[in-house]
Order: sequence, then C-alpha cells, then structure tokens
Amino acid sequence: MKYLWFAYFILPLTLLAQTSGNITFGTNQVIEARFTFTQPGFWDSLVANYVTETEMLCASLDITDNTGLHHFDSINIRLKGNSSYGHPGNKKSFKIDFNDYVSGQKYDGLKKLNFNNGFNDPTFMREKIFLDACRAAGIPAPRVNYVNVYFNNTFWGFYSYVEQVDKEFIQNNFIDDRGNLFKAGDAFGANPVFADLKDYGTDPAVYVPNRYELKTNETTNDVTDLIQLIQYINGSTNADFEQQLWQKFNQEALLKSIGTDVLFSNLDSYQNSARNYYIYHDSILNRWEWIKWDGNEAFGSYTGGPGAGNMEQLAINYVGNNRPLISNIFANSGLYILYQRTLCFLLENYFNNTYLDPKIDALKALIETHVAADNLKQFTTAQFSTNINSNITVTGGPMPGGKTYYGLKSFISNRNTFVSSQLDCVTLEMESIEKNKVRIYPNPSHSLLTFEGNSSMEFDILDMQGRSVKSQIILQNYLSEAMVFNVSNLMEGIYFLQIDGSSYSFIKQ
Repeated sequence: MKYLWFAYFILPLTLLAQTSGNITFGTNQVIEARFTFTQPGFWDSLVANYVTETEMLCASLDITDNTGLHHFDSINIRLKGNSSYGHPGNKKSFKIDFNDYVSGQKYDGLKKLNFNNGFNDPTFMREKIFLDACRAAGIPAPRVNYVNVYFNNTFWGFYSYVEQVDKEFIQNNFIDDRGNLFKAGDAFGANPVFADLKDYGTDPAVYVPNRYELKTNETTNDVTDLIQLIQYINGSTNADFEQQLWQKFNQEALLKSIGTDVLFSNLDSYQNSARNYYIYHDSILNRWEWIKWDGNEAFGSYTGGPGAGNMEQLAINYVGNNRPLISNIFANSGLYILYQRTLCFLLENYFNNTYLDPKIDALKALIETHVAADNLKQFTTAQFSTNINSNITVTGGPMPGGKTYYGLKSFISNRNTFVSSQLDCVTLEMESIEKNKVRIYPNPSHSLLTFEGNSSMEFDILDMQGRSVKSQIILQNYLSEAMVFNVSNLMEGIYFLQIDGSSYSFIKQ
C-alpha cells in the first residue's frame, strides 16, 4: 500500500517560487571558487581571526559555475566550525559575505555562503543527502552543492557549499519575512548553555545571545515571542499542549523534522545536542517554523547521545535529556500517533533504498574524480568508495580510539527495516488516504476557491482573529469531492477553512 502524507492542520499557503540561488543550487554541480588575498601571511591572519570570530577582507573571488564566470571584489571571509575545525591540516570550513564591503553585491541573489570541509564524512554526501531529503519532504532546509576551492591559485580542497539561513532564505521559503529568526547556540566552550527550549524565566538575557542568536530584527531586539513559546512548551497541560501545537508551530513540518532526525539518526541536533537548528516566527500566521541546519553527521555519525546505542537500531522515540518540545510530543498519545504516521510516510516516500540509492549513485558519479584529486581530505579515496555501500572503521586521526562510519546504502536498508518493524503502518493509516488527501486552489484566490478531498459539509471560515466570516461566503456548488466558495466579498488577507476539526489556510487577494 502506498502511504501518502495528508495534511492534518494548516496547509502551506502557496507554493513559493525560489529565485535566489536557483542557478547555483538548481542542478547538482561542482563549481570552482578562486579566492585572491593581498595580505602577506593571509592564512595566519585567518587562523588568528578564528579565535576572535573576526571577519577579514578577501580582495577578490572568481566563481565559475555552469553559467560561466562571475567576478566579485572585496568579499568578507572568516573560518568557522566547532568540531569541523579539527579537520587535519589547513582545510578548514569557512563563511563568506558578498555584501559586507560592497553594498548590494550578491552571487545568484545570495549574500552569504558556507563552505564545509567534509569533516567526519568519508563520502562527502551525508549533509547533502539528508538536507535534500528534508526539503523534498516539505521541511524547510538550506540547499547544498559542491565546489573546488583555491586560495591564491593553490588548490585548498574539495568542499560542499551550503545556503545561509538568513533574510534571503526566509523570503524564498515563507510568505512573511518580517518575523524573528533565531539560531540555536553552539553549546561549546568551558561552560556551555544549551538551546534546549527549557524555561529559564522571563529575563531575555538568559536566552539571547548565548542560548539563541537573534538573526533578524536585531535593532528592535524584542524576544518576547521566543519566551512566550518556551513558556507554552514548558507550562502547558498535556491537553493544552496537544490542542495548541498546530497553532504554535507548522505542526506537519515539525513532526517531519523530528522524524527525519530519528530516521537518519541525526543526533547532532535538537534531538540530542540541542544545536544545529533555526526557528522562525511567521508574523502573519503567528506560528513557528522549524528549519534544519548542519547534517554532516547524519547516518549515525554523531554517537554522543545518552543511551543511543546502535545507530541503525535507534529507538523511534529517542530523545536526549531535557528536550521538552520532543518529550511532550512523545508523551502525548494523540501527537505520538501523528508522529508515528509521519514516520510511515517518510519511510515509504523518502527514507528507503529505492528513493535514495539512485541519488547516492548520481552524486558519486558527479564528485568521485574531485574527491580523488583532493589530497587534503580527511579520508582516503578507497574509504570514500567503500563507505558509500558499507561500514568502515577508521583508527587514529581526530577521533581517539577510532570510529566506525556507517555505509550510506547499508544504513538506509538496515535502519528502514528496523524502524518498519517498530511500526504498524497499515493500522496507523486509520482512514482512507484518498478521503484525507486535500487540495485548495487557486491559493491565493480573488473570487472562487475550490476545496477538494473531504465529503463533509460541516465547515466554517475564520479570519485571523478567529471570527467566523461564513455568512460572507456564497457556496457556489457542492459535489461529493469538492466545494466551491465565492470569496469575493472578503477583504484581502489570510483566512482559515475549518472542516471536521481540521483547519486549512488560504489567502484572499
């Protein structure tokens, strides 16, 4: 039986056509980036600046992609990373900003890019496969591609480059771009504090900037919404938590996000390390979006979780200590059923060898010659080839005592089998898929709005304040599979169509 996802609550308002980054991320490719520094001893300066998190001027950058050569003057660059900074040699991860010295300068509409050195990943594929799968499943996540890096005409290594989660990302992925964007803190150092979404009181200084970094609206610096969210997570009764979760979060995407971390055993995340995520407060819908970040240790490579054990057999309800958002979801019987249904959907559609193996094979064909040419990589070319299919054990290097890296394809197969054995997806399906498969179109709408996929006539239409505007709607016709509404009398704005307790949003233009 084909297990398809159906929306339980608010559907996406409309499909957003991404513009920024469509050239460089639109197809899988290996670009070339040549950085030119004029400072004597530029590398020593970059290393010194890493300690102080200080940016440095790079005189110019030439990027060659599948559309040709792009030249940029005066870009901002700094080394980055925590554990990835332990990559042996000078092949460090770094971040660049096109816009800092030259106002308005962008590459393919992007102000910033992250260059990752492939630390702890013999295949160079873990992060890309993970984030691509998340995006395909409808989870907000940055895009990834590959690049050969040169510093002053010296080959510096084969890297992946990753889209920055910033204002451009918000504009590309959400209708509203005016809300607060928070990044989880790194939780490194002598006295780390964690972005665990626990309640530490109402003092903003307890949360920002150490536990969470505010990335938009910095001048206003009002983090009341974050504190209110944390109070809801920690202070709600079990019933209130379940009833309000879909209003507080894009619940469908949140459950999928938790599910992908579990399926890919991606524990360097909120699930365990309480880092490597963003949350964005959509100020129009007044709900939060969970955004993925950093997947280089997916496929079970991060083993620091208490009680995690064999990563191919990680429990489907695994959660680290003091992670109240996920703990509350797992402790609520209704939400836990929705979560299990989500796992079934992901297993059937995205986390399986039929879906992922061809993508892995295509990436191998794309990057294998570039990996082989990189003499600064952490692992050997033979380890790259082997680890695509099966486990390898590496001794020495930055991991004391050695480490086993799960093979990509074998991990997918074994993990899918294990998780499937823990679920009864046929029973969890509960209802006819076709009955619950819904469409609202056109969305946005000027006059006529069609709702397909539910046979019930019990409906209401609410505005953003929760007031019924049903009396202003003219029911054009009712068929067994569709209702057509005339919404021309409504004022412009966002509305919610409620049918049998579920709520679907639409925009009146």
